[in-house]
Amino acid sequence: MMRHRYFPRIRFGRDKTFWLVVGGVFLLYGIMRLGVVGLLSAVAALLVAITVHECAHAWVADQLGDPTARLMGRVSLNPLVHLDPMGSVMMAVTMVMGVGIGWGKPVPVSPHRLRFGQRLGNGIVALAGPVANLLTALVLGLVLRLMPTPFGGLGGVLTTIALSNIVIAMFNLLPLPPLDGHSVLLGLLSLSKSRVAWQVSQFILTLRRQGPMVLIVVIILTQFVGINLIGWLIGPPTRLLFRLIVGA
Repeated sequence: MMRHRYFPRIRFGRDKTFWLVVGGVFLLYGIMRLGVVGLLSAVAALLVAITVHECAHAWVADQLGDPTARLMGRVSLNPLVHLDPMGSVMMAVTMVMGVGIGWGKPVPVSPHRLRFGQRLGNGIVALAGPVANLLTALVLGLVLRLMPTPFGGLGGVLTTIALSNIVIAMFNLLPLPPLDGHSVLLGLLSLSKSRVAWQVSQFILTLRRQGPMVLIVVIILTQFVGINLIGWLIGPPTRLLFRLIVGA
């Protein structure tokens, strides 16, 4: 989901016992909160969404002239090559809280190798992830519309996966570092030669240097003031797209 190298890597091999305990606790809590079927559906949804998202980044980067990710085996639908330890922990924590926010292992991109210029090329690569999520939701929505009613258990799982893909797409399109949206915005601004576009670009680059702290501060502040700002921003388009795609 998040393509940049701001997030720390955690070597689970060093502290296997600790992570097994943490995983066991969240597994039990997740089952208690969501039920076995609900928990498995949520896990499957996030795995599919993140795998499709990161694979799309890698594939488009390769198509635009940077083979780095392909040579590292990232043009793959194998979830194991895309999961980031810290992002997986965040997914587990937020999933049982009913949110489900996390990130995959950053896709290595060398912007200077990309066609269309560094910023525009990088913006296209960034946009590929959310677009892939929306296309996945669209395919699942078509399957759901063709399925006989009632959907049953399979329909519920497919609906969860479709919704998760839409949520992750909308979340990543927020123009905040290190989400994809800020790279997309920089790419669009690079098409303009105006002074305003240059000033906005410089402001975004300043925020980028702060890494994930900008996003973390926004999330924390929304909790303190009691306003779910991120939910307010991505909620309406998510609900609209869900109705259009899934039809329920």
